[in-house]
Amino acid sequence: MRTGERGIFPAFYAHEVIGQSKELLGMKRNPAWIETFSVQFLGSVEVPYHQGNGILCAAMQKIAISRKRTVHVRPPSLCELEISLQGVKLIMSLEDEYESLDEYDRCSHFFQMKNISFCGCHPRNNCYFGFITKHPMLNRFACHVFVSQESMRPVAECVGRAFQEYYQEHLEYACPTEDIYLE
Repeated sequence: MRTGERGIFPAFYAHEVIGQSKELLGMKRNPAWIETFSVQFLGSVEVPYHQGNGILCAAMQKIAISRKRTVHVRPPSLCELEISLQGVKLIMSLEDEYESLDEYDRCSHFFQMKNISFCGCHPRNNCYFGFITKHPMLNRFACHVFVSQESMRPVAECVGRAFQEYYQEHLEYACPTEDIYLE
């Protein structure tokens, strides 16, 4: 209805997958909207609830403690977080020090914005950032934790902005506010 295109599509059961070509994305929407951040992925852990600073901090602490034991064997993975109106794409490099990075040596995970329920930085150390997601089909939640040498506040603000715009756009079409007149 928004675009004027015709046809039937089961939108409830599908979501748009962002392609590899950034040039194509630039034609479809403002390229300034997609933001990429280079960070280190610490890990993910299941959490009991979908939101709250306490849940986020407990997950960060649990991951940090388990990472301290294995950091010498397996250092945190370098990755890129690509944030857009559709969601957060986690692109991890599987590169080792002897081989060059090939396109096939990248692992991607995509979290739809509708499944992201909370995000934020650690209140005492804003170099740590995490977001909580709901499993698409089950009533289970996970917290994904990242770290950087610099403040992660811009990442948290970007996800927050994407979240607000997604829900603003979603509510415009899911719950239109146009007046209905009955005769």
